Amino acid sequence: MKDYCVYILSNTHHTVFYTGITNDLIRRVYEHKHQLIDGFTKKYNLHKLLYFEVTSDVNASIHREKIIKKWKRDFKFDAINRMNPSWLDLYETMLTAGDPATSAG
Repeated sequence: MKDYCVYILSNTHHTVFYTGITNDLIRRVYEHKHQLIDGFTKKYNLHKLLYFEVTSDVNASIHREKIIKKWKRDFKFDAINRMNPSWLDLYETMLTAGDPATSAG
């Protein structure tokens, strides 16, 4: 069974947010950080992983991504504050702990 992650990236000053979905969070954030894919995250330098959710249902993940994309800025701030109150780049922690999409239960 495969797990999927819905995630939020931001820039250094937290002025722009991006919400995405992936089945390999470490790989996908690496691609964003190294600007390997042209698009929104590259244009706005969105490299900081601030939030993620893990589920085994791809349809639920797609639905959740659409919901989060519609959230107002305050809702995103609240979700990030609950999961990551220091607004640290969670990617660094994941490198030592492993990808939550492969270790979540």
